Amino acid sequence: MRSMSEVLVVGGGLAGLSCAVALTRQGARVTVLEATRELGGRARSWKHDPSGDAVDIGPHVVHSEYANFLEFLRWLGTASRITWQPRKLMTLATARGLFPLRHRPLPAPFSLFPDMLRAPGLSMRDAMSNVGITRSALHFSEDDVPGLDARSGLDLLREHGVTEAMIDWFWRLASMTVMNVPLERCSAAALLRVHSQLIGHRRLHFGFPSVGLSELYVERAVSVIERGGGKVLLESAAELVEYFAGTHTVSINGSHPVSGKALVLAIPPQSLQRLNLGARGAGVVEGSPYKSVYLWFDRAVAPERFWSLLWSPERLNYDFYELARIRPAIHGGASLIASNIIYSHRVENWRDEEIVAATLRELESVAPDAAGARLLHADVHHVPMAIPCPYVGTESWRPRTSTATPGRFLAGDWTRTRLPCSMESAVRSGFLAAEACLANLGEPRHIAIAPRPNDGIAGWIQRRRVRDDTRPSRS
Repeated sequence: MRSMSEVLVVGGGLAGLSCAVALTRQGARVTVLEATRELGGRARSWKHDPSGDAVDIGPHVVHSEYANFLEFLRWLGTASRITWQPRKLMTLATARGLFPLRHRPLPAPFSLFPDMLRAPGLSMRDAMSNVGITRSALHFSEDDVPGLDARSGLDLLREHGVTEAMIDWFWRLASMTVMNVPLERCSAAALLRVHSQLIGHRRLHFGFPSVGLSELYVERAVSVIERGGGKVLLESAAELVEYFAGTHTVSINGSHPVSGKALVLAIPPQSLQRLNLGARGAGVVEGSPYKSVYLWFDRAVAPERFWSLLWSPERLNYDFYELARIRPAIHGGASLIASNIIYSHRVENWRDEEIVAATLRELESVAPDAAGARLLHADVHHVPMAIPCPYVGTESWRPRTSTATPGRFLAGDWTRTRLPCSMESAVRSGFLAAEACLANLGEPRHIAIAPRPNDGIAGWIQRRRVRDDTRPSRS
């Protein structure tokens, strides 16, 4: 017997659940189909049995411009579960010690400039070599993506005269930690978009979930969906998707069909291909793999809540998180350190013991107290895809929400959201898909929040670019 919903959502990750919650809030009845036993996808957590602590598939960063993600948490009543650090952007571990990078009380895009001028290991010439690329970032718009996407970030930086010292000190780190790929493979469009957003907001700062990622949204999202008359079905793999006479039918596990008036596919491109539903060119998508390491110590060892190691050819871990300073539920004053080996092909064949030993050495370079502490537990999480790699050419490929099939829509951080792949992009994609479903059902609503315009001088330049682009040309 078939069951009918107004909307079917295939995929119970962040994109799918945010879409389903947004639809439920507008009165739609939604059925969510998740192929695995767990919701949350690439943004999930679980309990570490030996310690009782919540651990994530990999530690995640939130930032203050995550308008859609934070709105989603406000709907669920969990927005307060973010530990923010508003007084600085980040801490960099340099050869001369820890270096906090702060936004100073200057209009955007100048707020980071004073700290860049005094950064250890950089000269005045290195800092000033960023002027050209910053000017381009201030004029960036989504209309520039096709032209920039055919080139690498490294080529673009060198064309603008950025010194090799500045490229190695800042840009290679930014490409790995934000874009999750090496600079020479990163799309110039993806890199310039992120730089435009970073320098365009003077008060931009980072935060960290103060609970496990799943605790931020999974249980409460399910509750909202079910109270609205919807269902969330686990271990329900979509195996066949059909459309006929205005109805979408999904076969679950080969036998149990469910139907809906609209369908949202909130699954990775690779899963779309398996269903023969992939957007054209989906084969170009490759996941950036992670090895995320969790280390429990018998005492406090970390000097900071969060820091990054600078790029080097031998670098394994880039980001380190002292979860004992982030999550109140971690008691006793002892350290729980999480770290990320990003784009982890270089350790693909390493044993977990080798990864832990190398991570400890990199940790001790910044936190020497770790050398004298006793390691109680160690976990290595193998993450096949943290985000889709923003390689050269992939930004132009990112598909829109609507598809050629009426009432069928896409959601996922990899769709065309005007954002880098992230939790914010995932939620915005879910909201865009919800808008499209509601319009298809004859109940149009505005839900998704566009990226906020830049501040200060950066905002003035952005507005002037928009005026110039929309001004009628003289014949």
